[in-house]
Amino acid sequence: MAHKAGFVSIIGKPNAGKSTLMNALVGEKMSIITPKAQTTRHRILGIVNEEDYQIVFSDTPGVIKPHYALHESMMHQVDGSIVDADLILLVTDIYEEYDETDVLKKLEGSSAPVAVLINKVDQSDEETVKAKVDFWEEKLKPKAVFAISALKDYNVLAVMNFVIENLPEHPAYYEKDALTDRNDRFFASEMIRAQILKQYKKEIPYSTEVIVTAFVEGEKLHRISAEIIVERDSQKNIIIGKGGEMLKIVGTYARRDMEEFFQKKVFLEMFVKVIPDWRSKKNYLKKFGYE
Repeated sequence: MAHKAGFVSIIGKPNAGKSTLMNALVGEKMSIITPKAQTTRHRILGIVNEEDYQIVFSDTPGVIKPHYALHESMMHQVDGSIVDADLILLVTDIYEEYDETDVLKKLEGSSAPVAVLINKVDQSDEETVKAKVDFWEEKLKPKAVFAISALKDYNVLAVMNFVIENLPEHPAYYEKDALTDRNDRFFASEMIRAQILKQYKKEIPYSTEVIVTAFVEGEKLHRISAEIIVERDSQKNIIIGKGGEMLKIVGTYARRDMEEFFQKKVFLEMFVKVIPDWRSKKNYLKKFGYE
């Protein structure tokens, strides 16, 4: 039997019920749950592993009209995850006022099959649901439309089966067994990166790279060392902050995220290093895993 694997992007507005759907779809089968980590292309929410398939569910930030630069960059991520997707699940709900133009615009850039999931149908009646189904079939000509209730687990299995059916043949993208060290390092660096995105303004997060240099697992405690690489001394000063304040904040929050994620105490040490112009130096990019 050929092995199937693919990225399934769950898109839709905030509050459409994406997280509830995610939990219902993945249920107990979740082998990796990431805290909302900004990975390079996706926010990976969960990976479902079975012998003959692997589904990588990724969320996109709720689609919004960009009001300022950060939103712009979040929307680039939406675009990225739509372009990268092998399959798209558009989650809308029964209260939707037919003004999903933002979302539909995003979908124009994709050739991936789309399924529309009309959520919260438990709070509606048959007539309304049917009108919604007709609207979406007409508007988008999707591969499928499902009326679901993620909360009540209604029709979720049908969605899951649709996903498995429409996965491309492909080897697994991620290790199938328990989290390997490489994945653990990856998630640790993502948690630091997420805090850098959160705590600093403007260009700082984009001129920063996070490298986990040591990851020592213990029974009760993981010891993790990381380097935050920046391009200029001025950036180093910003990252460290007055009297080391800022770096301390990043470290505290990142450590909490790691402890929750690894279910272990974590000792985290971070160093800030200046490598002028690292982004254009081939050997560094290679070392950081970009090759």
